[in-house]
Amino acid sequence: MKIAIIGAGKMGSWLVESLCLDYEVGIYDKEKHKLKYFFNTHKFLSHEEIRQFNPDLLINAVTLNNTIAVFQEVQPFLKSDCILADITSVKNGLWKFYRSFGMRFVSTHPMFGPTFANIKELASENAIIIKESDEEGKDFFRKFYGSLNLNIYEYTFEEHDQTIAYSLSIPFSSSLVFAACMKKQEAPGTTFRKHLDVARGVLSEDDYLLSEILFSPYAAEQVEKINAKLDYLIKIIRNRDFDELKSFFEKLRKNIE
Repeated sequence: MKIAIIGAGKMGSWLVESLCLDYEVGIYDKEKHKLKYFFNTHKFLSHEEIRQFNPDLLINAVTLNNTIAVFQEVQPFLKSDCILADITSVKNGLWKFYRSFGMRFVSTHPMFGPTFANIKELASENAIIIKESDEEGKDFFRKFYGSLNLNIYEYTFEEHDQTIAYSLSIPFSSSLVFAACMKKQEAPGTTFRKHLDVARGVLSEDDYLLSEILFSPYAAEQVEKINAKLDYLIKIIRNRDFDELKSFFEKLRKNIE
């Protein structure tokens, strides 16, 4: 199988490194200097070179806001049975696009990133494959993710975005609130520093990605839950109600078991 990857950012580079020893792989990025150090990989300088490579699978690893535009841009240079693949964290709008675009596709989400994950050891990490995808494309990613010992889940487009609203909007919102309360701290403790590292990691992400996660149709409900629990905690603190606080701690410990 010939695989072309668009986008030589963190995830695109990881895909190249993970695939280039088992498949014939090529990489394209508008910023040519990013292609300099890839090993055992075709380096495309134009879309015409992608046409000549004639990929069986094209993985779109550009930023979320450019994903659809890149598919539209490169489509004239692909054979009709090439499978399109995206790895976006938010799928809102993609199902409608794929249905109207008329090409085979596979949509997946490796639920980790170079910011936090140890990409050399991914056995505890997860990946989602979208059920509506082409069967051949799903089979490819099942084998690829399986070779990395990832835990694989299969969701519909809607189920995926509901899951992401829960698993990303809650920690992202919590990190944003933490950062919003930041002040100069001369001697921060270990817990503070750990939270600070997480907040810095979240805020190092692309603004459009953060916005799309928080603007998801399912995100507001999750953030409202945070607000409700904070109101409850504030009430306990103001009343200095030890018994209620102890009961709250017990519920939280059960939640995270």
